[in-house]
Amino acid sequence: MSVSSARPTSRLRRTLVAAATATAVLALAACGSDDSADDTSGDSSSAPAAEAGAFPVTITGALGETTIDEAPERVVTLGWGSSDIALSLGVVPVGIETDAWAGDEDGYQPWFRDAVEEQGAELPTTIEMYPELDVEAVIALEPDLILAPQSGLDQATFDQLSEFTNVVAYPEGPWITPLDEQVEIAATALGVPDAAQPLLDEVDTTLADAAAEHPEFADVSVAYVASQELGTLAAYVPGDPRVDMLTGLGFQLAPSVADLTAPEGLFTADIGLENSDVLSDVDVLFTWFNDETEQAATEAQPLFASIPAFASGAYVPMVDRQLGMAVTVSTPLSVPWAIDKYVPMISEAVAKVG
Repeated sequence: MSVSSARPTSRLRRTLVAAATATAVLALAACGSDDSADDTSGDSSSAPAAEAGAFPVTITGALGETTIDEAPERVVTLGWGSSDIALSLGVVPVGIETDAWAGDEDGYQPWFRDAVEEQGAELPTTIEMYPELDVEAVIALEPDLILAPQSGLDQATFDQLSEFTNVVAYPEGPWITPLDEQVEIAATALGVPDAAQPLLDEVDTTLADAAAEHPEFADVSVAYVASQELGTLAAYVPGDPRVDMLTGLGFQLAPSVADLTAPEGLFTADIGLENSDVLSDVDVLFTWFNDETEQAATEAQPLFASIPAFASGAYVPMVDRQLGMAVTVSTPLSVPWAIDKYVPMISEAVAKVG
């Protein structure tokens, strides 16, 4: 997806939710024009002041080209992370994808709900995305922008939605957009491109601070694997937020997984449980499970149990769905919510590296 600014490197941040939002809002106020939108009430999103010359802007992605003529006021976010990023950039969406896997009883991820309530804003409408997107619910919200840079939006749905409003999807392929590009795309679409870099710079600084607090993470090799179905084993590849968060904390990807690439539309590369011995170069093994029953079944497999990092206890299994999703999306809102729970789990595993 082409935009005017240079592509930064992947970043994550650790800050308080309120501070994250406040920093973005202050940055927008400093660089925006004098014509700010009305405050959010009911079902309309907030709209920060657009930077001078920000519109019109054309964003070209894998599914098509979108030209946005003026600052969006009613934003719907789909996929992973875009609701958090929009909020960090000063926009409360009118609609977001519901999270039926890790969300609360209303479908909101807790860090997002916390941030919206911290602002005293109205929570957006939640929209079903699976097994298929509720297009009528999206259209009923009358958005002037649909933001979905980290999503599985297909061409037919993109085209259908584009008949009604501006749609910005992913730059290269579904589910493979790094956080830095997500932020850059969102900031450009919202008319505040200069706000992206300060947000990402803060992420760099705070993540570096976390790494400095844990020098024992340096030079330790890691792999983040998926083995939810019996007999299978795959590894998350570089560029996936789970992996990028670990390398940002000072870890090194094990050579066995460092050069793997995922097929289009996926973020894992198949290893095969029969080849689990290739992970003998992994100091700390990371994975996740839907529940404890699935965890027990996977860990009972002899080939999985034979992975040295698992056998030594240098192993971080994620069963907490909310924490798992926070790490999965790794946004400026989810990381500070997750980090104080996640780092102690990691430290305990690192202590068991032989």
